Amino acid sequence: MKVPTPSAETTYFGLSRCAGIGALLFLALVVGYLVVLHPYDIFHDKYNALSWLARAWNHDNDLEHGWMIPLISAYLCGHAYRRMKGLAARPSLWGLLLVIPAALLWLVAVRTHQARLAIVGIPVMLSGMVWCYWGSRAALKTAFPLFFLWLCVPLPGFQQTTVHLQLLAAKWAHLLAGCCGVETLLEGTNVSSAHGHWSAFNIVGGCSGIRSLMALLMISAAWGYLADGLKLWKRLLLGLSALPIAVVGNAVRVASIFVCAEYIDEQFAHQTWHDWSGLLFFFPVSLFLLALLHGLLAGEVPFLKRRRVIIRQANTTKTA
Repeated sequence: MKVPTPSAETTYFGLSRCAGIGALLFLALVVGYLVVLHPYDIFHDKYNALSWLARAWNHDNDLEHGWMIPLISAYLCGHAYRRMKGLAARPSLWGLLLVIPAALLWLVAVRTHQARLAIVGIPVMLSGMVWCYWGSRAALKTAFPLFFLWLCVPLPGFQQTTVHLQLLAAKWAHLLAGCCGVETLLEGTNVSSAHGHWSAFNIVGGCSGIRSLMALLMISAAWGYLADGLKLWKRLLLGLSALPIAVVGNAVRVASIFVCAEYIDEQFAHQTWHDWSGLLFFFPVSLFLLALLHGLLAGEVPFLKRRRVIIRQANTTKTA
């Protein structure tokens, strides 16, 4: 497939096409130095930005799935590349509106030893380069795949927000367990059996659902972008659906631990089901709900589609 490129007569900043491409390659070398080779002094150790990022994809930052984000971003870029078929290339100096701020952001990153800023500047610079080389329409089509990379950068102090999610998960799990006939006592984030059948569970940060929320947000955002047949507001709704699905799904998962402790075995609930319920229960159910929501928004749920056909046939019969 041939993606349009500027003609030989196209100029960049008053230079010929070859000189313009050479300038872009030089800019790419600067990116490589700042991001890959430049050492950042982090906690008295020297790390380049990519090395720091790889170390930040850990359990403490709730970003163990971080390595998947660049791979998904690359796939989304390939999808955007295919959508650019037949798009006329219109190089524009307006791309400097992104190139210059990205360069300034890297300068600040080097001066302040903030590797996070260097990573944040990468999508900004790449989007600006696309704008300069192919034009604004191409920049818009590749904006989401490039800025999707921001999801792999840990936010400072973000884990402090898990306190509210812990309280929410404990409260909802307490209510859901009651619906299953399991009477519990709720004290902050501690949930215990009302009859002393099992020891108290403490809803810690890892059980707050923040880790599941971040992973599900990555999936739903990519899902919404790839849903080409939907209107923009439906794709946004699909992408943002990760929040309610993750909160409700995590509350159901935690409640299932209480049910297991009540009716099956306390040790099984504390260890085996606690460790495996996310993989065996939460994510399959969450993906099913995403698929169901997609089908509802697209009008492709089988029983609803059949009902719509029956109603249309009935209206046709009445008209005839």
